[in-house]
Amino acid sequence: MNEPLRDPVLEGTRRRKPSGKNPKGRVTMTDIARVAGCSQATVSFVLNNTPGIRLSQQTRERVIETARTLGYSPPVFSALRAPVAAFDGLDGVIGFAVDQLATSPEAVVAIEGARQASWNAGNVVLVAQTMGDEVMEPRAIAALTKRGISALIYMTIFTREIVAPDYLYGLDIPVILLNCYTADYAFPAVVPSEIAGGQSSTRHLISYGHRRIATITGEPWMQAAQHRLKGYRRALATADIPFDPALVVEGDWSASAGYAATVKLLALKDRPTAIFCQNDRTAIGCYEALKEAGLHIPGDISVVGYDDEEIARHLFPPLTTSILPHMAMGQWAIEQLEVPAAPGRGRSRYPVTKLECPLVERESAGAVAG
Repeated sequence: MNEPLRDPVLEGTRRRKPSGKNPKGRVTMTDIARVAGCSQATVSFVLNNTPGIRLSQQTRERVIETARTLGYSPPVFSALRAPVAAFDGLDGVIGFAVDQLATSPEAVVAIEGARQASWNAGNVVLVAQTMGDEVMEPRAIAALTKRGISALIYMTIFTREIVAPDYLYGLDIPVILLNCYTADYAFPAVVPSEIAGGQSSTRHLISYGHRRIATITGEPWMQAAQHRLKGYRRALATADIPFDPALVVEGDWSASAGYAATVKLLALKDRPTAIFCQNDRTAIGCYEALKEAGLHIPGDISVVGYDDEEIARHLFPPLTTSILPHMAMGQWAIEQLEVPAAPGRGRSRYPVTKLECPLVERESAGAVAG
């Protein structure tokens, strides 16, 4: 049986974030990938002897020879000749750690995207909910690495910059960040393009001739709310429409906040002709307030949402909204495992990839009344 790869999490080590050079000259899979001219995932698959991965014998031999030449010790190379199941007969295994799962549909969608992309290659995704707990998260990730995973996807529900835990830097397998990123750009990362999404939503209303466009934001401390508002302001500026702070009402992503904010907007002397709700739940409350006031959508006031939740297509009229690209983000994370390691020495720096939030046009937006 193969000797397992050394697992920094299970060993209880707390490494400092590495600088440009590997600590104490330790050879990593990233070093092997650069010299061998392949992806870090390919190196992981070969050295972990992951079953079910279709790699040429030439690639396997090149990776093993490179590892030997560089002085990489684990696993025992003599054992690599005979395939051994890493996970009770399953194919290759990819870990997926997310801070919140039970309360968030976005996490489920991202996992499904990763699963689809993984199954195409015959791999399996193992999921762990960590709640971001300082004690339980490393234990959860340790449980995944103990199963012989070949890569780890690390996701947060709220889009944000994170300080990556030390044990992520210590893992000797590829780590992909989903919906989050680090200031040092040490890991490949993907997030939604929220500024462009807010701009597209607002521009859609402008295209119908609206100039009094209100927006109901999310909680201002959240990056998604900040960026969607920034996109809204950019769209107005591009169209030479003056920004009116009275048309911006703070919400908290809930239907009740959408209702209260819409009532406030309708009380303005010069009320808006269109409302950009920064999520679909806010739009539900907005709909209720407008209908209670005897106004028709979009005949009297147009409404645009964001997130494309299931409820959006069942509202009356169906809600124009933007898709949060979590499915595509999950697929993107898997695709990065096949990207060759960047050339050069030291730890790579990866740009944050931003995926488009496509607008879905339905029946809630139309021309200015009259």
